[in-house]
Amino acid sequence: MPCVADWLNCPLSIVQGIFVQNNPDPEWEGKVTEYFREKLKENNATNWVPSLNDVPLHYLKPNSLVKFRCMIQDMFDPEFYMNIYETVDTHTKSRVTHFGKYRDLAECGPHQEIDLNPTKVVTAERQTFYCVPVPGESAWVKEAYSSVSQARVCPSTSYTPSRHKRSYEEDEDMELHPSKQREQHLGNIADIHGSGEPKRLETEASATRQMISLNCSPPLDLNFPLPGEKGPACLVKMYRNWDNFKVNDVLEVYGILSVDPVLNILNNEDRENSSSPVDSMDCMDTVEEQRVHSPPASLVPRIHVILAQKLQHINPLLPACLNEEESRSCKFVSSFMSELSPVRAELLGFLTHAFLGDSLAAEYLILHLISTVYARRDVLPLGKFTINLSGCPRNSVFTEHIYRIIQQLVPASYRLQMTIENMNCLQLKPHKDYTANRLVSGVLQLASNTSLVIDETLLEQGQLDTRGVHNVTALGHLITWQKVDYDFSYHQMEFPCNINVLITSEGRSLLPSDCQVHLQPQLIPPNMEEHMNSLLTAVLPSILNKFRIYLSLLRLLDYSISDEVTKAVEDDFVEMRKNDPESITADDLHRTLLIARFLSLSAGQTTLSRERWLRAKQLEALRKARLQQQKSVNGNEL
Repeated sequence: MPCVADWLNCPLSIVQGIFVQNNPDPEWEGKVTEYFREKLKENNATNWVPSLNDVPLHYLKPNSLVKFRCMIQDMFDPEFYMNIYETVDTHTKSRVTHFGKYRDLAECGPHQEIDLNPTKVVTAERQTFYCVPVPGESAWVKEAYSSVSQARVCPSTSYTPSRHKRSYEEDEDMELHPSKQREQHLGNIADIHGSGEPKRLETEASATRQMISLNCSPPLDLNFPLPGEKGPACLVKMYRNWDNFKVNDVLEVYGILSVDPVLNILNNEDRENSSSPVDSMDCMDTVEEQRVHSPPASLVPRIHVILAQKLQHINPLLPACLNEEESRSCKFVSSFMSELSPVRAELLGFLTHAFLGDSLAAEYLILHLISTVYARRDVLPLGKFTINLSGCPRNSVFTEHIYRIIQQLVPASYRLQMTIENMNCLQLKPHKDYTANRLVSGVLQLASNTSLVIDETLLEQGQLDTRGVHNVTALGHLITWQKVDYDFSYHQMEFPCNINVLITSEGRSLLPSDCQVHLQPQLIPPNMEEHMNSLLTAVLPSILNKFRIYLSLLRLLDYSISDEVTKAVEDDFVEMRKNDPESITADDLHRTLLIARFLSLSAGQTTLSRERWLRAKQLEALRKARLQQQKSVNGNEL
């Protein structure tokens, strides 16, 4: 009799039951998906499922149900697999029908052979995505997701005898440095052929895998877009609706974990055989391609997806799906909107302190943090709002601390230090490696709504080489068009993105921006480090959480302008042009409308009012006056 936890610990047994009951009806696959969808709708059921984001791999049971919050970094070619096949007992000649879905290896017991007669095998197609944790995901996001988990896990001993004795990092170290395996695992390695004992097979397979891997030398690159990132990369195998997903989408997938060590043996054997001229004709994959597409399962586990959804956001403090039809999300939104005004005032005060008393810079940063590309008209991205915060102290800890504060407010961010060395050395644009047949990631391969802080205060005089020039060009292209050109050697392919860019600089930035705000500190603390640290420690965690909800929620709200207000704005703009025809341009109108939009949303208003339009004009007048004042002081343009 199946126990309640069977769908978590032994999902394949559930699939087996549905398959047996419904075969040969092809609808059995849909019934599997529906079964798990209903199970996950139960009260807090999603919190029972262990997450690869939180739990080390060696704590997870092979073939159990897991979830993974990730970004699609690359997509491989579709693969064919045996969806339904038969095995024949070599002694009794009896036949058993099996399903191959949600498995990497065909199920075949002792004294059984697979009947490869085409009339007995039903093949199907699945799509493999190479997925990584969301680049630049903030520590508070990880902690919040982890804190609500109710998954019960313990070290797994399923596919290595002493698995519980090593941490995930040590396992990774073993895979990346085979010489350590040579020291520890040269010993008794038995012949696995003909063994009918599953436990013995798995143990010996592990030993054989380690022996074979002595020949693989270079470390495996997990291809994370940002330097210093940690976490598991996964091969996510989808069986339906994979056309709905594309590179750089952020997903949450629920599926069956596959970490069978036999995969490593098969892959290593393939690599050895590929050195033969005859076999290489049968297998067109290069050694590099096999290595990338079939990495060790202990480093890059496989997830066979049962359910997958594209995430609107990755803020764990908000409901996962915010739509008007769901009562829970409606209640959450209406409840929070009722206390929006004091939250905005507190956030403005908090950021004003961070900007050393400059409330105008704080106001513009709020507008920047809730900005998002809401539409594209031809090639023009509407809603982008890149700010150049000039007047920042040079080579100071100030910009570093401003980034730390932004990190505490947004779900994902990255600080790019714009030095000559970084520009000449970093790989900003992803590019195609045709030898390994994969997309090699770059720093600008980021998820939607990531905050990118470009610190230009560290820039010194120097010479940009060819890569440096290309990198600076890529940054300008990202800011202007919200697109990144991926390099496919023979051509460039544009990938649209939605990245909030903040540039900190001493003078006017070398990069384009939508709006330059010159910092005017009202106080200079004797110790900048102490001032910034005290600011973060003084704010209550509950208040900080309100700030986080505020910024994420307002990005998702709809916005419109009535015909009446549109006419009033047009008339106002005509008057402004009459009074000052030289300095008021169409760009000024566009920017002021954008500021009015974000001002309205920041106050919880989804339509433009005359009051917000006038406030937007006032902010712009103050900003321009400050720039003009600074220009006259310095005697040159900022």
